[in-house]
Amino acid sequence: MAGFQAELTERDIKPFGAVTEKFLSPTEGIVGGRKVILAGTNNYLGLAYDQRCIDAAQRAAQDWGTGTTGSRLANGSFVEHELLEQELADFYGVGHAISFTTGYSATMGMCATIAGPGDVILLDSDSHASIYAGVQLSGAEIIRFKHSNPDDLAKRLRRLGDRVSNTLIVVEGIYSMLGDTAPLQEFAEVKREYGGYLMVDEAHSLGVLGATGRGAAEATGVEADVDFIAGTYSKSLGSTGGYCVSQHAMLDIIRYCIRAYIFTASASPSTVASTRKALEIMRQEPELRAKLWSNANKLYSSLQDMGLSVGPTPSPVVAVELGDREQAILCWNALMDAGVYVNLVIPPASPSTNFLLRCSVSAAHTEEQINHIINAYAALLKNGAISVRAE
Repeated sequence: MAGFQAELTERDIKPFGAVTEKFLSPTEGIVGGRKVILAGTNNYLGLAYDQRCIDAAQRAAQDWGTGTTGSRLANGSFVEHELLEQELADFYGVGHAISFTTGYSATMGMCATIAGPGDVILLDSDSHASIYAGVQLSGAEIIRFKHSNPDDLAKRLRRLGDRVSNTLIVVEGIYSMLGDTAPLQEFAEVKREYGGYLMVDEAHSLGVLGATGRGAAEATGVEADVDFIAGTYSKSLGSTGGYCVSQHAMLDIIRYCIRAYIFTASASPSTVASTRKALEIMRQEPELRAKLWSNANKLYSSLQDMGLSVGPTPSPVVAVELGDREQAILCWNALMDAGVYVNLVIPPASPSTNFLLRCSVSAAHTEEQINHIINAYAALLKNGAISVRAE
């Protein structure tokens, strides 16, 4: 990666760590000196720039200061932190919730703590880096199963025999690179047949899937089968931080064992306040989710109709796969020149040896902006910079 970054720097191409100099709206900004449509920000509901969330953050900073200066177990538990946890538990209809300072620490911390030496963790092979980091810290035996493959999960659970009672299964709702959704209904059936505990990371599906936006578990009707739901505030809620909710009272005990929770300062008051306001808006305004899906379906179907290699199913993550590194770099740069900022994803961050031009659609994108993104890809095809997928 270091050599690749050096090459890009020499060529004055900056897909990684691109600096936003100014926001013009939730979906437009100045990046690298160019006015662009922000199509790679994970701001699914547009709430990162919502004035109501900004106002809540400003009031909290005025009332509570700029930081907590301590962990939740020391001086860093404010009433706002507890209210956020109560509101999360209420939203999910469970009794227990923990709020973390970052989404990474939420999934990493839970995976590192729920299971330990003598236990087994079965995780989807395409799991996020935070999940891999957590399971490696757990001391449990780690077994990967094929991506989104219930049959492979069942085969590996069968082989465990009695050990299945001490097994944690970890999957995601929407996978962040290609936007595919886990077959949670089938996974839940496997869990009911063989046993174990099931944890679902809803980082990219909170606010996106389900009748009320609770995520993939709600959308597939299997919430009763899920033991732990983790997620982040940094996507649909437009903030920073993460959480875990559970129907099990053991979560309240686990809280005091999670190093990523114990040994870090708690979230700033302004962050917690904006998160609480965003959660309230998300619950009260389902039309945001409807607009998000209207935009996502239009972009996905348009790129698919062009013959581009997109993910297996529509979602707000719309990624175009390219097999050639140089082609991916040139296309990313051409999109920037056309006023469209997307994410360039390279192996091993991508789930295969391919390179990705990854869009994340927002409810705040206008119809004109979605059309602009579509036209920018069409221009790449017309100019021969990108080719259609092989049949």
